[in-house]
Amino acid sequence: MRYNIRLSIGYIYGAPSDHARTLVRLLPSDLPGRQLVSSRLLSVYPMPDERRDTTDFFGNAMSVLAFHQPIEQIDLTVAARAERLQPSDSLDLSPSLGALAPEVAQYRSLEAAAPHHYLGPSKRIGLEPAIAEFAAASSDPRLTVLQTVDAITSAVHSVMRFDPGATDVDTPTGEAFANRHGVCQDFSHITIAALRSLGIPARYVSGFLRTIPPAGQPRLEGADAMHAWVAAWCGAEAGWIEFDPTNACMVGTDHVAVAYGRDYADVAPVKGVLRTSGDQTSQHSVDVEPV
Repeated sequence: MRYNIRLSIGYIYGAPSDHARTLVRLLPSDLPGRQLVSSRLLSVYPMPDERRDTTDFFGNAMSVLAFHQPIEQIDLTVAARAERLQPSDSLDLSPSLGALAPEVAQYRSLEAAAPHHYLGPSKRIGLEPAIAEFAAASSDPRLTVLQTVDAITSAVHSVMRFDPGATDVDTPTGEAFANRHGVCQDFSHITIAALRSLGIPARYVSGFLRTIPPAGQPRLEGADAMHAWVAAWCGAEAGWIEFDPTNACMVGTDHVAVAYGRDYADVAPVKGVLRTSGDQTSQHSVDVEPV
């Protein structure tokens, strides 16, 4: 499935801000066998005094922006065309859960996609005893790794309630799990914590999700969303396989990936520092339109 993607994010400051520095991860990239990006453009207003377009350690497209003069707002606009390829319906080539650790140990690389980076605690996903207990109760040692990931994803979806007002970007993973509600970031962090507690490498994925309006209703502009899901390393043969715990499904052609990392802290779409005072307001709009 091929899409035209349009995104706009705007920040308005209560007082002029100077010396603002911002990291932006909003551009999708090619993913061999999974995703093709034919065009992508990040526009910034006002024009930054410094801009450097690069990639981070995990291979994500990243723009580093610096403003040396006072500014009252920042507007970020993305225009991209991306094609998400249909995952192949292949056999389950993953090992048993008990046989996964030796396969991880035999992985002789520390490249960005190496499973070693995604096994231990990370900045936003620590050791969570309650989630580990939940994962143990939701899994079966007789299952393969792929079956275990599917079981954990389904279990998280069944106990969590999607509630956009229940958490914010800084809500701890353990708190969201204890309260049993949250958004896609929380669903993904909880799933990753559960998988890592079982010894399954898991990473956080940010991207775009196409939404389909109810039958007979028009598609609303700006109603699509940035989204988050999970990739799990299912052994040397199966590799990384992506699951969406918020929607209890494997990732398919409705998901366009933007960035991969250990958790949200590695892939935050926009983050930075600035000096200002007063209130700050923001707005965002996303369109993922099939071509």
